[in-house]
Amino acid sequence: MPLVVVNPAAGGGRVARLWPRIRDLAEHRARVVFTAGPGEAAGIVREAREERVIAVGGDGTVHEVLSGLRPDQALGVVPLGSGNDFARMLGVHRLGPKEALVRALSAPVRRVDLGVANGRPFAASFGVGFDAAVARRALGAPRFLKGMPRYLYALFLELWGLELPRLTLSSLGRTLYTGPFLLAALMNGPTYGGGMPIAPHADPADGRLEAVVAGRFSRLGVLGVLPRLLGGRHLDHPEVRAFSASSFTLDFDREVWAHADGEPLGAARRFEVRVVPEGLRVLA
Repeated sequence: MPLVVVNPAAGGGRVARLWPRIRDLAEHRARVVFTAGPGEAAGIVREAREERVIAVGGDGTVHEVLSGLRPDQALGVVPLGSGNDFARMLGVHRLGPKEALVRALSAPVRRVDLGVANGRPFAASFGVGFDAAVARRALGAPRFLKGMPRYLYALFLELWGLELPRLTLSSLGRTLYTGPFLLAALMNGPTYGGGMPIAPHADPADGRLEAVVAGRFSRLGVLGVLPRLLGGRHLDHPEVRAFSASSFTLDFDREVWAHADGEPLGAARRFEVRVVPEGLRVLA
């Protein structure tokens, strides 16, 4: 019998509102456990005997579940959070709650790549710099803002204090970029921030991460490139560079904030990021 982990606070309470639609189905076909606070999902999954684990929530819930997931367990999702980029990566983000649950309960297990940043796993995205600061601020955004509007709200607030650190990005001993940077995203899936197509060509089954680095940008420059980013047309901008590799090292001239799947990882002066090919079993 699968395990269903429900985060009732996800999506600004959206999970709690929609749960009655799928409660009977879930309780009939799975063991259901509700989380009571941040970080609890990882412990629930770590102690579970079930091999099929379904997260009901958004990317934050998925990331917590992933932190406790064992190699013999497979991860599915009912995407009801503020950001559902893991569900986008699996191609299930447009499903309604009941259809998504049925799919996760019955889908065969397949493998996708797993990202690891300084020893911590991530499913779809790792980011440092401006976008990580935005992700931190988005956690305190008004609850009625969800998905992309929530991300844009936090983005505009962060612009006021914009100050660019210096990055050296390397892979397997080769320097790929050095200079000031606005943000760097190392992607297993194509989107982050609730659907922003930062790495449109990312494929979670190719054994590689797609790195996108935005270099020197002013406040006005950020506003200018934003429409291109939202449309996936930013990669031809002269201050945007893209790289593809199985591992990257990022060094900074100061501590820089990072996020994984939109969840804060803390600040550091170095991050080592790699992909584990077929390292994650998923239900999709």
